[in-house]
Amino acid sequence: MADVSSNAAKQSPNKLQGKIALVAGATRGAGRGIAIALGEAGATVYCTGRSSSKNLTKNPGRPETIEETAALVTAAGGHGIAVRTDHTIPAEVKKLAARIKRQHRGLDILVNDVWGGDALTEWSKPFWTVNLDNGLQMLKQAIHSHIITAHYAAPLMLGRSKPGRSPAIIFEITDGDAFYYRGNLFYDLVKISAIRLAFAMSRELRKKDVVSVALTPGFLRSERVLEHFKVTEANWKDVGKKKDKHKDKNSGDQNDAPADFMVSESPRYIGRAVVALASDHKVKEKTGRVFSSWALAREYGFTDLDGTQPHWGNYARKKYGKYKICDDNFYSYWVPGLVELIFPDWF
Repeated sequence: MADVSSNAAKQSPNKLQGKIALVAGATRGAGRGIAIALGEAGATVYCTGRSSSKNLTKNPGRPETIEETAALVTAAGGHGIAVRTDHTIPAEVKKLAARIKRQHRGLDILVNDVWGGDALTEWSKPFWTVNLDNGLQMLKQAIHSHIITAHYAAPLMLGRSKPGRSPAIIFEITDGDAFYYRGNLFYDLVKISAIRLAFAMSRELRKKDVVSVALTPGFLRSERVLEHFKVTEANWKDVGKKKDKHKDKNSGDQNDAPADFMVSESPRYIGRAVVALASDHKVKEKTGRVFSSWALAREYGFTDLDGTQPHWGNYARKKYGKYKICDDNFYSYWVPGLVELIFPDWF
């Protein structure tokens, strides 16, 4: 494995020095990877979520905490601040926003990554047979929470732009860079809604110096996935030496999981994608669209922890078949919309 600290230093030295970020859902997975990558770039990062060392009752099945994430952010070169927040409760998010305003006067980067739907998703079942309560809870956790957080965070981002600095930016973390169906009605609604939220917010922010984009990782090597394959981040490539096929417990389908896993990416990869966009002075040209970690790695030149640039999109198309991503032609159907044609100066 490559020297992680040396690799990190080459990725984003002080690119975001002085920037204030909020990663909602920073406890584990993509959220933790994003928070640490922002720390690598020198940002101050509010790491929020429900799993705190002071109260683990909300997710007793996982050991990770927001305090651990904040410490990792600081160790990476930034300043991590852990604040236990349930992003489905408006009063808690409002209190968090007030604290950020009081301590730092504003916010430059918002990452909406609250999810928590793994245990609620039932694969290979039609919508009329799944647990309805679980599905509705998924919408609350992963859509309502994003809207609530953006509602209170956006006012902190207005007027933050300064000459020579990149604009404030909102990230909606999703799954997939296309409009295809995602295998479960509620899961599909959540992930497509993240893309649509990024677009809708971009339209309402179009006259402000605030950007809104959606961003997807590939096959994410999260803590849960590493545990599933019985490896760590240090030795995950050992899975490729195994010849036996694994059964995906989520989908119930037999697939060549080790082969797919060998094209996986660490959570830091999407984190470095966030840093690349957040430090790009011309990022407003990308507002309202969805991007992938693998495509942005080619555009901006960043790498994963081991110095590679995994490309889940190319691998998936070669192995499973071609699919169409959200491209210029796709977005041409979105703008201008009828409301904007009727009321061009509505906002």
